[in-house]
Amino acid sequence: MRHMAFDRPVLRGTGGLRFWRLLGTGRGRSMSPGADLRRWALFAVWDGEPALERFLERSPVAARWRDESEEAWHVRLAPLCSRGGWGGADPLAAATGTSRAAPPGPVAVLTRASIRPRRLVGFYRSVPEVDRLLLRQDGCLASVGAGEWPLARQATFSLWDGAPAVGRFAYRSSAHRDVIGRVRREDWYSEELFARFVPFGSEGAWDGRDPLRPVRA
Repeated sequence: MRHMAFDRPVLRGTGGLRFWRLLGTGRGRSMSPGADLRRWALFAVWDGEPALERFLERSPVAARWRDESEEAWHVRLAPLCSRGGWGGADPLAAATGTSRAAPPGPVAVLTRASIRPRRLVGFYRSVPEVDRLLLRQDGCLASVGAGEWPLARQATFSLWDGAPAVGRFAYRSSAHRDVIGRVRREDWYSEELFARFVPFGSEGAWDGRDPLRPVRA
């Protein structure tokens, strides 16, 4: 936990790192308020793969991931589309340009929102039903709830076996459609970001395995 504070100056001084956020995570796949204090995440946008390689080879942050973690999983993501903002701007705008159709194969989805304080109760009341739907959703390889701040700044990261599975969850499930409708009608978020990626170059383990390996085999 202390490195959530101590790593920030190191990351701010990392060359080629355009955008980054250190994130706490929820328990299992859940977006509920409970936190998993042993699991943390970094979302990072780089100038290019050489900058990322230098970070992985030279940074004390990356060295600690290798040497001190019981388990670590890393994935490189090529953006397909992005809309919205994170900290006042879309950190992926330069990389995505115009939206592109996902090629066959795995897809990663990142959703992130700043929840208005007066909408926190409505948001968290909606979470359990969507969580239950996600747990039994065909095509979802892995997912995790994450956050910058407790309760109010929340994100989800999920991996799917293909774009059709994402579409079924997002647009055909009544629970998810109802939540999206309420988000718009009741103005839950002061800021939100939605992005899709093609995942590549994964390594390590997430809950004991690489969730992308069965898809690639």
